[in-house]
Amino acid sequence: MRLLFAGTPEVALPSLDALLDSTHEVVAVLTRPDAPAGRGRRLTPSPVRVRAEEAGVPVLTPSSLRDPEVVDRIAALDVDLAPVVAYGALLPPAVLDVPRHGWVNLHFSLLPAWRGAAPVQHAVLHGDEVTGATTFRIEEGLDTGPVYGTLTETVRPRDTSGDLLTRLAAAGATLLRATVDGIADGSLRPQPQSTDGVSHAPRLTVDDARVRWEHPALAVDRRVRGCTPAPGAWTTLPDGARLKLGPVRPRDDLEPLPPGVLRSTRAGVVVGTGTHPVELGEVAPAGKRMMPAADWARGARLPDDARLGGTP
Repeated sequence: MRLLFAGTPEVALPSLDALLDSTHEVVAVLTRPDAPAGRGRRLTPSPVRVRAEEAGVPVLTPSSLRDPEVVDRIAALDVDLAPVVAYGALLPPAVLDVPRHGWVNLHFSLLPAWRGAAPVQHAVLHGDEVTGATTFRIEEGLDTGPVYGTLTETVRPRDTSGDLLTRLAAAGATLLRATVDGIADGSLRPQPQSTDGVSHAPRLTVDDARVRWEHPALAVDRRVRGCTPAPGAWTTLPDGARLKLGPVRPRDDLEPLPPGVLRSTRAGVVVGTGTHPVELGEVAPAGKRMMPAADWARGARLPDDARLGGTP
């Protein structure tokens, strides 16, 4: 089949590679426009654009898919199917019926659970023990289309959302390729999603990533892991400056501390929560790189029992 692949971030690369290596022809790639990145905020092409250009595949980077000229360009490609992995924008009705077999999305949850932009983060935040990936035909509703296939993946106790997403991206690439093969040979027919178990996973904001030390240690642990690497968990120092947090470790073997109270001990740098303390792993003061919490604490010279998490 002739394919138009739509994707933008690094997580889409395993799927693009799988389709480039398949018997199908990726005739073009659709990705988001170059965006500012890094400290210099220079315009940087998406990882998908870079990989497509390396493979010699034409790339489309429209700022809007509602532009009639863009719709005409997509139609002129004469594609059979458009696989999508984390493209980063909604597909308007005008383009949904352009490919003969529509658009098939690889979504990183077991639909109808965690419909939306941040399914992996929410799976970690909510303590799911099992998640997965789903291929489905895109329709006008948000992640509501009929399902072609699924796979399951165990959420490991110390997984960050980045760890889990990396595994799902690799496994999902195999699922997407098998889905494209099944659509091509007519062996796959999409089935309607269940109306039970629907949940939503909106994009996490910076405020969502702020740690509330009055919450139980288990919830603090999940929030930090769910927000790693993005948007990045954080708290505030006594002077109001922000402190970025890497994954923490609950320490139910230690005596409780008041929520937010920080203490350096032989066991490490620990912070009180609504239950037992958590041990800090790596941290980053504003403008600095991540470093071991013990190294940061020695240099910060905070007073005994300093409290984290005041008003930023």
